[in-house]
Amino acid sequence: MVARPGPAVTGASSGGTEYRGARRRLVEVLQEKGIRDLAVLRAVDEVPRHLFVPTGVVHRAYEDAPLPIGSGQTISQPFIHARSLEAACLTGRGKVLEIGTGSGYQTALLAHLAAQVFSVERVGGLLPSAREALARCGVTNVSFLQGDGTLGWSQYAPFDAIIVGAGAPDVPAPLVAQLAEGGRLVVPVGDREEQQLLCVTRRGAETVTEDLGAVRFVPLIGAAGWAS
Repeated sequence: MVARPGPAVTGASSGGTEYRGARRRLVEVLQEKGIRDLAVLRAVDEVPRHLFVPTGVVHRAYEDAPLPIGSGQTISQPFIHARSLEAACLTGRGKVLEIGTGSGYQTALLAHLAAQVFSVERVGGLLPSAREALARCGVTNVSFLQGDGTLGWSQYAPFDAIIVGAGAPDVPAPLVAQLAEGGRLVVPVGDREEQQLLCVTRRGAETVTEDLGAVRFVPLIGAAGWAS
C-alpha cells in the first residue's frame, strides 16, 4: 500500500482550536523535561494528537503518557517521540524512514520536520485510521508501505534519518545499511520488556552509537527483529 510523496503539510483542518491550550501545556512539559529543539516543539504544538487516539481515550490525548491504539500497539509517550526526533537532528530538508506507522502521530510530526517521510507498518489494520488522521491534518508528504519494517524500504534509500517505533533485540543491520552518510538511526534495543534508546550515526564504514536512556516499547517483529 503506497502513496507517493506530495508537497508538504497543507492547511487542512486539524480538529479545531479547542485543544490549543492542551497542546501548549504539553509543549511546556516537554521543555521542562529537557527538549530544546524548537522545530520539534513547534511540531508538537501544531499536530493535533487527539486525532490519533481512540475515542475512548481522547480526554487523555495531551497527557505525557503512552496510550493504547488497538491491535496490541500503543501511541508512545510524547516525550519519547520528542527525544527521538531531537536526536535525529532533522533539518526540514531530509528524507526520513519511519518504522512503525502506528497511529500516525509520529508520522505527522515527521511531516513537519522532513521533506519526505516513508513509513512502514507491519499491522495492516492500523494503516487506514492513520492515513485518515494524517489526511485530516493536511499531511501530503508521506508514503506508506505495509510490510516488515526491520528490512527498511530499500527502494528509497539512503535515508537521512530512520526512526524505529518498536524495541529490537539488536540494531537491525538492514536499517544501518540504508542510512546516508552522517544519517542517524534512532532505535530502542534490548529485551521484550525494556530497552535502551540508541542513536546510531553512520560515519563511512563505521557507526557511532549514543545511549539516550531507558525506554519501553512493544517488540519489533520481523526478519531482523523478534519472531512473532
